[in-house]
Amino acid sequence: MTGTAATAEQRNDFGCSARAAGLDVAAVVAFVAIGRRNHDLEPGLSGVLGGAAPFLIALVAAWVTLRAWRRPISVTIGVGIWLITATGGLALRVTAFGDTAATAFVLVTLGTTAVLLIGWRVATLAMSRASRSAQP
Repeated sequence: MTGTAATAEQRNDFGCSARAAGLDVAAVVAFVAIGRRNHDLEPGLSGVLGGAAPFLIALVAAWVTLRAWRRPISVTIGVGIWLITATGGLALRVTAFGDTAATAFVLVTLGTTAVLLIGWRVATLAMSRASRSAQP
């Protein structure tokens, strides 16, 4: 459904899904890049992508599991994407990538990814509602 009558949550065209997926990927990469910078770890592209890999794999799994392309901006879908991405990424980080996950890292991961993966959806829906209410 497209057009001005469609709300942001109802739109499920390819462009909307691609933008939503792009924002999710950007959120995960930003989370890792900021963390690596704050801890003086290798800041280069390979370091960031290596650190992001388990979370990006979990993000893809979340999109497929939830069929997020159907309602990519839905906050409910965002919560599911967050839970699968954060927990799956942490699990992959430890089991498949041989890294650690200290309690503080787990808490920061859960909080930061929640803000990033759910936050942009909340903001998008709020802006959509505001623009609809401003129309005559």
